[in-house]
Amino acid sequence: MANAPSSSASGIAATIDGRAVSARVIERIAFETRRLTDETGVVPGLAVVLVGDDPASQVYVGAKGRKADELGFVSVQHTLPADTSEEAMLRLVGELNDDPAIHGILVQLPLPAQIDKNRVIEAIRPEKDVDGFHPINVGRLASGAGEAMVPCTPAGCMILLRDTLGDDLGGLEAVVVGRSNLVGKPVAQLLLNENCTVTIAHSRTRDLPAVVRRADIVVAAVGRQEMVRGDWIKPGATVIDVGVNRIPAPEKGEGKTRLVGDVAFAEAAAVASAITPVPGGVGPMTIALLMANTLKAACLSLGRPSPKLG
Repeated sequence: MANAPSSSASGIAATIDGRAVSARVIERIAFETRRLTDETGVVPGLAVVLVGDDPASQVYVGAKGRKADELGFVSVQHTLPADTSEEAMLRLVGELNDDPAIHGILVQLPLPAQIDKNRVIEAIRPEKDVDGFHPINVGRLASGAGEAMVPCTPAGCMILLRDTLGDDLGGLEAVVVGRSNLVGKPVAQLLLNENCTVTIAHSRTRDLPAVVRRADIVVAAVGRQEMVRGDWIKPGATVIDVGVNRIPAPEKGEGKTRLVGDVAFAEAAAVASAITPVPGGVGPMTIALLMANTLKAACLSLGRPSPKLG
């Protein structure tokens, strides 16, 4: 069990290194993948579907494909034109559902306006839904009934928390700032499953700074640059910053930008005991957990228990 970090004498929080933790998770996935293939002959298979030519989506999809290739997965990418019809999209999903070599299906969001993302997500078989967005997986996570595919970013946040605070989070007070279906709600459910006392806060929360100030664990996933200030943080709290916001950086040159999170990092680091940076915190965990979910899907397809990876 990891020991809870303590602030240094200078009052600067420990930095939670998502790159190092994700590297350990990937190493474990590689080991378990080799073992699965040696014992069963099955190679985990991931299919990624990209519609259109959005540059950010292309970067994300490329990174996912490269990591799958590194792990020796069957890795397939379907790149469709931006005017692809919903019918054609659903037909492709159906083909991937029926392909025994594909254990995980990921549809890169956002989708063009003519395609209903909810219909597409619901068309993916829950056992192949490695994003964890299908209503059945959402329900399983909430109810604890059955094996759920857990969304990658929230699952990555939990590994970082356990690595920092140890396996027993019971009794800690957690505040999640943000209520999205992608991060806020599932990470709140995961914290609740770990016996934390959980508050979901948002833009309509009264006296939001005071609510956040109660928290032993703060998860910021609101999508607003540096919204959570240092004086919102309880001394000694652990801060997980999910936000990725690109802002101008004139000090780096004309037209240059830099990434910041939803937390004012320098201010919070002077108060917290541990904090994730942006970049280099939660981000690397997301792709690692996508690979973990693909391996999990392959194991479940064979009736094997999914390996513990973090």
